[in-house]
Amino acid sequence: MRNYIRPAIAIAVLASAGAGCVINVDGEEVVVKEEKRFTVSPGAELMLTTFDGSIQLQASDGPDVVVEIQKRGPDRDAAAALEVKATQKGNRIELEAPAPRVSREFVGIGNFNSPSVSFVVSMPKGLKVTATTRDGSVKSTNVAGDLTIRTEDGSVRVEGASGRISLESGDGSIHAAGRLDALHAHTGDGSIVIEADEGSAMREDWDVSTGDGSIVFRVPDAFSAEIDATSRDGSVRGDLTGLERAEGTSGQESLRGRLGSGGHTVKLRSGDGSIRVVNR
Repeated sequence: MRNYIRPAIAIAVLASAGAGCVINVDGEEVVVKEEKRFTVSPGAELMLTTFDGSIQLQASDGPDVVVEIQKRGPDRDAAAALEVKATQKGNRIELEAPAPRVSREFVGIGNFNSPSVSFVVSMPKGLKVTATTRDGSVKSTNVAGDLTIRTEDGSVRVEGASGRISLESGDGSIHAAGRLDALHAHTGDGSIVIEADEGSAMREDWDVSTGDGSIVFRVPDAFSAEIDATSRDGSVRGDLTGLERAEGTSGQESLRGRLGSGGHTVKLRSGDGSIRVVNR
């Protein structure tokens, strides 16, 4: 997210604004906040999409999905005018912040700021969640259920996950930890750290890949899997019993072997970076 201006003013209002360029000599951005609350039953689906902005997901003990919407802009009117479409159809909730039709760029003294809409979400466990941002980081804490995260430009951090997760970044690091059943993690440019907690059990093949970056794959003692790890340009190491290194004719390194009783395959791939398979 292109955001180089630190000070912010929070204003809980809604207004309309026209197009134009704003000169702000104070170098401040304005944040307009609003909250939406949705009543759901177990197994609900939540879809979040923003053209530019971060997304934070947090599990709670409450029964409702609570979304704090943070609209950022060069002034109150510009921030409030950013659109957020919110709908609920039965057990399916959708929030979408489309890109503004007319860009209002903010120029301060030596600063530049583009408009953005961020989401901070508190929700019960067991939901099916899809979070997508074109430009911004995504963080999830203690979310249990199906979790899909996509960002074109930004980091992804998942802590205390439980269940099935799919994580993608066009340009950014990925760090995921939790009791995992299914896993897909890919970044075009960035490192990946996967930490499978005790109780993680593969229900299908897992794949972890980066175009340019290192991979660290940490597993508990009782973890069972077939390991298939290859780096096109980087070292590949594993300190676990049952793993063996191999070097291809082009110089690329690989690691193969069985952990525990084997089963589904964990495929690890790096275009340019090291790979490590280690105990937690």
